[in-house]
Amino acid sequence: MKIRGRVWVFGDNIDTDVIIPGRYLVLSDPEELAKHVMEGVDPDFSKKVKKGDIIVAGRNFGCGSSREHAVIALKYAGISAIIAESFARIFFRNAINLGLPVIICPGIRGLVKNGDEVEIDLVKGKIKLPGAKELSFEPLPPEIMDIIRAGGLINYLKLKLMQKK
Repeated sequence: MKIRGRVWVFGDNIDTDVIIPGRYLVLSDPEELAKHVMEGVDPDFSKKVKKGDIIVAGRNFGCGSSREHAVIALKYAGISAIIAESFARIFFRNAINLGLPVIICPGIRGLVKNGDEVEIDLVKGKIKLPGAKELSFEPLPPEIMDIIRAGGLINYLKLKLMQKK
């Protein structure tokens, strides 16, 4: 499974209040949440992001509360994957559960800039960077990849139940 997209670079400790400010937690429509994604760090981000774009970040991406709203807002804004030096544990699991690929790749933030295009090979654990550079990362386990391919845990479980019938 390969993902190719334009990069948006963010720093360390991007918390869920930055990804989707708390005042929007009353919204239940994913499209409405997406209109406010990353508003805490870039008020115009939702107007600039395009389907297929990729976030690259530093350490501890998604720290803060355990709200799924942050992942939902990113996914519906068009983000196809997030590559970070590290993730908050709950955010990482929420992303998997909702079918958004999250890749741990220390050192990547200093190798790309906003607007660069990268290609991620989730199966091989490779990221192609501009200038024919390539980074390796620990691929997600096959079971997690099955959840990502299904579009999230609920879809994965539905498929498993259908297979048993």
